[in-house]
Amino acid sequence: MAMFVSNLSGSSMMEIAALTTIIPILLLLRHKVGSHRVVDVALKKNDDAVVGSKGWAAYMASLSLDFLLITLPIVLVYTESGYMSYYIHYDHNSCQVLAEWMYIWATLLMLLLLFSIAAKRFGSYSTLKEDPYSIRQNVSSYRVATMIITCLCILTVDFRIFPRRYAKTETYGTGWMDLGVGSFVIANSLVSRQARNISSRSWKTAIQSASPLIILGFARLLSTTGVDYQVHVVEYGVHSNFLFTLAGVSILTSIINVPAQYSGILGSLILVGYQVCLMHGLNSYLLSNERGADIISQNKEGFFSIFGYWGMYLVGVQLGNFLLFNNHSSATLRSNKWAKIRVWILSLLLWYVLAILLVSDFLPGSKTSALEEVYNRNLLGTFLLANLLTGLVNLMVDTLFASAVKAFFILIAYTFSLTFIVGFLYFCGIRLKFW
Repeated sequence: MAMFVSNLSGSSMMEIAALTTIIPILLLLRHKVGSHRVVDVALKKNDDAVVGSKGWAAYMASLSLDFLLITLPIVLVYTESGYMSYYIHYDHNSCQVLAEWMYIWATLLMLLLLFSIAAKRFGSYSTLKEDPYSIRQNVSSYRVATMIITCLCILTVDFRIFPRRYAKTETYGTGWMDLGVGSFVIANSLVSRQARNISSRSWKTAIQSASPLIILGFARLLSTTGVDYQVHVVEYGVHSNFLFTLAGVSILTSIINVPAQYSGILGSLILVGYQVCLMHGLNSYLLSNERGADIISQNKEGFFSIFGYWGMYLVGVQLGNFLLFNNHSSATLRSNKWAKIRVWILSLLLWYVLAILLVSDFLPGSKTSALEEVYNRNLLGTFLLANLLTGLVNLMVDTLFASAVKAFFILIAYTFSLTFIVGFLYFCGIRLKFW
């Protein structure tokens, strides 16, 4: 069990770039397949009640098509090489061959997208119209893409069908899942209260806002301890996990009031200061096995990572304010939370994804699928639900010893359940928010 989460050196930046490309291209291609916005937001009450203008059957048909054209291909891409390596001797040469599949997938999808653009561009140029909300929609698509892959990976990583080079690396390296929390932080910062220049709140309100993350963090701690779940201590610490990290970032940004137009400067200073500390002893301390009896020392990795993610969040706040609410990531990615300045790579990947999504301006028609509307409506709620379903699967199935076929169908059932639960809630106008 320990070997399953240890000694991982990751993949390459080229393969990570290919993986990053696949999801937004799938979203764009889905935008061009038929008329799929069968649920129009016709009436709203305080932006909470959504009334669909079409029937339940048409809505479910649209959501099912989205699942087949977006979610299912993503599951196939992220598990295909794992399925093959389950039967192939896992040596260096086979890894290289399997890695090349990612480049082929990305290249084929990109060519298909370019062909679609050319066909629409020259076939119906007169139908092209300027969309004043394209930036907002593209940012929403980025956030949804981040959430889809996050929800998939938090369960897929527990199965052997998931290529281990995509998992978080132990010391230094470039693993796909190393982008997870950082991408999630950036995705939320773009449309946060701070990005909208809404004033900070009190300690009580800040903790109340972060309460679902705190509660779920403790639930994850108790469940992983109770079932002897494979936990990598050097990732967040003895007791901490990524949910506590997200809660810490949320509380910090809620308490410390920084105008959106200056938050990027402060965030950059925090990241530079954090890097300076790493270079002058903090990195050695975090990489060592030294742990005291106090709670901070026991969870040093998770505690100190909060400051790095906070800096990234502040940079994302100013970016979101500039893109959406204004009136007019280092050479090698560090797997854990304490080595290279992650903001450069994450910013590069962010703009990489947004640049692809901006191509949608050349394509006429709807810019948002039903699946995107569903996820975007309940983004954090969907993430919490995914964690609950992941915990349920781990309680019911021995994921380490599940066959490739069994693991694949479990992942299909998991993504299907998640999609249609949040889809049902969206159709009924229910938001997964009690805080």
